[in-house]
Order: sequence, then C-alpha cells, then structure tokens
Amino acid sequence: MADSLSNSSEDRSSARPARVGIVSVSDRAYRGIYEDRGGPAVRAYLDDVLSTPWEAVARVIPDEVDLVRRTLVELADEAGCCLVITTGGTGPAPRDVTPEATVAVLDKELPGFGEAMRAVSRPHVPTAVLSRQTAGVRGSTLIVNLPGSPKAVRECLDAVFAAVPDCVDLIGGPYLETDPTRVAAYRPH
Repeated sequence: MADSLSNSSEDRSSARPARVGIVSVSDRAYRGIYEDRGGPAVRAYLDDVLSTPWEAVARVIPDEVDLVRRTLVELADEAGCCLVITTGGTGPAPRDVTPEATVAVLDKELPGFGEAMRAVSRPHVPTAVLSRQTAGVRGSTLIVNLPGSPKAVRECLDAVFAAVPDCVDLIGGPYLETDPTRVAAYRPH
C-alpha cells in the first residue's frame, strides 16, 4: 500500500506544472504610478520555497471589488490555479476591498490563516492589527490574501506556508512539494 501511495504522489508531482495565481491589488501599481512590488515578492517567495514545478498566472488590478471578485473566479474556475495569492488591499482604507471580494467568492473561509499572519506581523509592526487578510477555498483552489509590503509578504507566507500543500491536497489540487530547508510542508493526512 505504501508503494502505491508514493507512486501516486510521484505521478501527481510529475504532471504539468502547478498553476498559481498572483494578484496584485493596487490602484497606483495598476496605473503605473509606482512599480508593483508585492506580486514580484510573492513570485520570489514561491521560487524560493516550492520544489514542485509551477507557473505563475499574474495580474495587476485596481482596488475594485467587482474586478477583484471576477479575477479570483477566473483564476480558480477557468485558469485552473490550485493556489491564488493576492497582495494588497487588506487595510482599513475605503479602497481596501480585497477581503470583501475574496469572502464573496469562497466556498469555505479558513480564518486561521489570517490569525497566524497577523500574529507573526504584530511584533514587527504595531499596525498589523489593522490588516484584514483572510484565506479560504473555492472549489479546488486555495485563495490567500496578503498585505502589499514585500517584507510582510515573506513574513506572512512563512507563517502559513507549511499548511498550504496539505490544504491543496485536501481540496483536490496537485501535490505541492517544498524545499524542507526553507519550509517543511506538514501533511498529517
């Protein structure tokens, strides 16, 4: 039985690259007023941590709730992303709408992600309590909201990424492997 399990894991990991949506939500980056730094920080983190072949499906969009919702649905339902990571739009400002758009498209919310990310950020940034990042599942896609700061992207992903491969397994996504020297995926199932 153990051989058939390891073979199925190998089969899943040797299939086509896992697709990961990276969505930068920022009016200013969308308009070219400043360079998007959140999306590239997510990509660099995944390059560092994932040992499974993967490909990015990147978007830079303005802070518009309907557009964020449509983009998340498109990446999950049409583009076949097993993981979608957003960066930006998680604060309390009027245009910060990423969590609202995310919750509107989820089948199940996973509040532990937001709790863990805020907890890891709080010792470094007193205003971390203002961040409203969340996560959840839509079909066979895990969606995770991150703040827009590249430093916060790395801190927050470090706080939760050990659970990401198991979550993706549980919802029927591809088998994601991590570099254990960087992040050891935890798979109790």
